[in-house]
Amino acid sequence: MSASGGGGGNRSGGGFASSASGGARPQTAEIIKTFGQRCPQVIINNLPQMVDYVVELDHEGGKSFLAHKDKVAVFVRTNGDSIFSESTLSVGGSVQDSCKAILAHWSAHATELKSAAAAAAAVAAAPAAPIVVQTAAAPAVAQGVSVEASVPNCDIEVDDEFVGNTPSVVTLKPGKHKIVVKKKGFEDWSRNITYSGGTVRLNADMTAK
Repeated sequence: MSASGGGGGNRSGGGFASSASGGARPQTAEIIKTFGQRCPQVIINNLPQMVDYVVELDHEGGKSFLAHKDKVAVFVRTNGDSIFSESTLSVGGSVQDSCKAILAHWSAHATELKSAAAAAAAVAAAPAAPIVVQTAAAPAVAQGVSVEASVPNCDIEVDDEFVGNTPSVVTLKPGKHKIVVKKKGFEDWSRNITYSGGTVRLNADMTAK
């Protein structure tokens, strides 16, 4: 569990914070209390992401009070480096030694730790980059007059000009037009239309001669 406390997030002046954790509630509470008594320079915080150092207590249960040992270790939160560890019969002694290790490391690396904390805070506060989603463009729909016929490969004439064979889409300018569909052996099929845009469909029903 994380130790209860506060103020670790506000690194004003030369202050710094530590988080304590352990496997048994009485021992964890004891190490928090002892830190407050023997290492007042350290602020205990229950938010591990807000501290500079993490103190872990591994309590050996199932033994008599005089026989058990506690293993204590101190880590730098930003990189996980271990700066102190020992096995002890005395929580007070382990806290005192942990405090000395923290103070010595802070004296040598305070600027580095403050810079790392500031950089992490800046990254967390930076707005997320917008996500740009590109969708495939819809396939273009040919506009004009779609001419089909009941007989394949008929000639298409627009205003007496050959423009292709059925089936085809003929592009026209807006206005009046005459469309004729021809094929040898069949009657000519024709329509007069006024084209104003969009797609118009014509289906020529060819009649044999």
